[in-house]
Amino acid sequence: MLDYFFPNLLIGLREGLEAALVVSILVAYLVKTDRRNRLPVVWAGVAAAVVLSVAFGALLTYVITGLDTFKQQELAGGFLSIIAVGLVTWMIFWMRRTARHLKAELTGKLEAAIAMGAGAVALMAFLAVAREGLETTLFFFSAAQQADSQLGPLLGFLVGIAIAVALAFALYQGAVRINLGTFFTWTGALLVVVAAGIFSYGIHDLQEAEVLPGLNTLAFDVSAQIPPDSWYATLLKGIFNFQPQTTVLQAIAWTAYLVPVLTFFLWPTRESAAPPAAPEESATRAGI
Repeated sequence: MLDYFFPNLLIGLREGLEAALVVSILVAYLVKTDRRNRLPVVWAGVAAAVVLSVAFGALLTYVITGLDTFKQQELAGGFLSIIAVGLVTWMIFWMRRTARHLKAELTGKLEAAIAMGAGAVALMAFLAVAREGLETTLFFFSAAQQADSQLGPLLGFLVGIAIAVALAFALYQGAVRINLGTFFTWTGALLVVVAAGIFSYGIHDLQEAEVLPGLNTLAFDVSAQIPPDSWYATLLKGIFNFQPQTTVLQAIAWTAYLVPVLTFFLWPTRESAAPPAAPEESATRAGI
């Protein structure tokens, strides 16, 4: 169970903290500007976004399990995995680019929404959280579908979400001080590794669905040294999606994704090379 626990905990922690920080920024701005009467509207929008994300996950599960044939399930799972990798890659780079301006962007949109009325405030909060929630749900679903049991992935994901919420609340209260730039850099790099495995897994699904060729053309076979039913093979598969029998196309896809994406992600930008100029950048207190 623990083999799929840790990567899904990472997904829940990283993506959950992004959404929780969005909420904390909105709440902190309303409290600071003495508009607490708008808080119920914001929480209503957040609750609606959470419900939508859960419903989206249930819909994905229903659709995939309801497909008639194995090839149809592999085809759908493969395409969903590739889409999920594309979305999470975009979100990782988006957060890297906009993190230091996120507070100003969100509070500006919230101020405009307040001028338009309660419905606009709820919609703004809903859209801000739903974007994170839907992307997180799809990525979690793609990461978890390779597991034999959903208990480990679900437990890891929920623990990650719980830690993210607790951490965001502690940041809001000023109880802890962490550098969120460093946090998002390390977790983003780990997510890229997880995403590379999901991408490779998606390619294998498409090979089993006979959409892509080369299912029996192996890049390597170390099943004698790493038996697929061993605990360490299961652990490697859960964390890195490593398979003792890996096709050439899988190996190419994993390398073609991981090397350039991780290189570009870790490559220092002009902004990141410059010393931080504002307390927001060190993120000692979320949204304050």
